[in-house]
Amino acid sequence: MIEPFTVPFMARALAELALLALICGPVGVFVFTRRLSFVSDALTHTVFPGVVIGFVAGGVDGIFPGALVAALLTAVILTVLTRGGTVTDDASTAVVLTAMFSVGVVLVSRRTSYTSDLTSFLFGRLLTVTPQQIAETAALATLLLALLALAARPLFLRAFDPTAAAAAGYRVFPLDLALNVIIALVVVAAVRAVGTILVVALLIVPTAAARLLTHRPALMALTGTALTLLSGYTGLLTSWYASVNHAITLPSAPTVVLLLVATYLTLLVLDRLRRPRPVRPARPGLLEATS
Repeated sequence: MIEPFTVPFMARALAELALLALICGPVGVFVFTRRLSFVSDALTHTVFPGVVIGFVAGGVDGIFPGALVAALLTAVILTVLTRGGTVTDDASTAVVLTAMFSVGVVLVSRRTSYTSDLTSFLFGRLLTVTPQQIAETAALATLLLALLALAARPLFLRAFDPTAAAAAGYRVFPLDLALNVIIALVVVAAVRAVGTILVVALLIVPTAAARLLTHRPALMALTGTALTLLSGYTGLLTSWYASVNHAITLPSAPTVVLLLVATYLTLLVLDRLRRPRPVRPARPGLLEATS
């Protein structure tokens, strides 16, 4: 159970997933509370052109700054477009998502290694994480946790009662921008390891599973973090033994996500089973029905 992680690339992959769990758990609670799953999905796609431009300009080392610029730009655009209610959240998100993702596909299709590059950008390369990438993820994790510690109270107040937040002196637009930037930074932290497609699963699925166990935000964050850690460890272990012992190729990042989804479905079934079934009213007798 421990021996595979003595191999350096497996240890680095587990360390990267542990850092992502520390930030995806708490941030996922805000995403779940504000019902920003679609926005999170959009951010994971809109960083794609930044990833491609960064890779073309600076190779692997250029992915991080390229994704960072694209993510921050998207966070600002989405916040501005939805301000004032002139454009609905869904419409603005859909427009930005399709436009940015299409730009990324056009850019990457001009490369000779189109298929391999596209697969890497979309699904990541968890087993090729470098010590530099882990250091960058750790720095982002520290920054994000500090931001959440400072802004947790106004962000929750904004989520549950925007009017009360405004009455308390908090400006709604900066709070919305701050949360979108935080989500964007999470996407940037995870994009190289698990790709643009699978980031949203780390943000949403553990929190959705934790919601089936508790209603308290702090416990949801801790539970989501624990589920991500457990699925990360188990997914890497499963991928290792499938490849080494059975010659079955199992990509690590998708395996981790599938285990998260399986955990959510299991908890969902157990939640439905433990709920008392509603008692149906008795059908009236023939005489009562015809009277």
